[in-house]
Amino acid sequence: MAKHLNDNNNALLLTAKDLTFDPKEVEEIETKIGKNNVSIQDLTLLSSNDVKYDLILSAVQQLDDKTLSLLLSSLKPSALLVIRKSKDCTSGQTVSSLKLNGFVNINESPDEVTAQKPYYEVGSSVKLNLNGKPSAAKIWSLAADDMIDDSVDLIDDDQLLTEEDRAKPDPQSLKVCGTTKQRKACANCSCGLAEELEQEVIQQVKNNSQNAKSSCGNCYLGDAFRCAKCPYLGMPAFKPGEKVLLDTSADNL
Repeated sequence: MAKHLNDNNNALLLTAKDLTFDPKEVEEIETKIGKNNVSIQDLTLLSSNDVKYDLILSAVQQLDDKTLSLLLSSLKPSALLVIRKSKDCTSGQTVSSLKLNGFVNINESPDEVTAQKPYYEVGSSVKLNLNGKPSAAKIWSLAADDMIDDSVDLIDDDQLLTEEDRAKPDPQSLKVCGTTKQRKACANCSCGLAEELEQEVIQQVKNNSQNAKSSCGNCYLGDAFRCAKCPYLGMPAFKPGEKVLLDTSADNL
């Protein structure tokens, strides 16, 4: 484990009953970083403190979520947790439990499991410089972006938009009733939406009547001869070939 440490680093060796470290390994670590920089602590006495370690080496193979949370907070950013596997124990720390408790870069070998604390501190924040009106892309471009795999092709959001999506909607089509909260007039409409919707219906029927073609040839005879989908349904009878216009005067609405 001394290979993971440099001068001025510190390490925590986590032990439990009947679970300790080889004295030679402890001596090697103390020689590398200094005896005063090595702490040996029993698992049952582990608690939250202000000390941050560059390496935590655990002789305890199975650690619960509470312990993993304490160990994560006790590590410096990017520091390493190493869990030794016992030869006479078949159950070990699962990779999923380490991931769920915030560890990254987890690797497992026959002898140990290594897991790293993220390069940032838990609860840390990044100040956004909004001076000069930077683009939205620059505002949200944090250091975490460096971790994105460049080999993955990303879809350009702009390519997903059609010209219809980019077109600005007609302001009139956005008008809604203050009571129904929809584009549907209430019973006592006084904002003009009822009249607006009525004119839209009249215009739609008018357009249909001018552009429609009869499939049966009997539409001009009146509703008694018209099918359920006839564009002239509800209109008075007219002469064959006559251009049908609606009377939109107020007296006939």
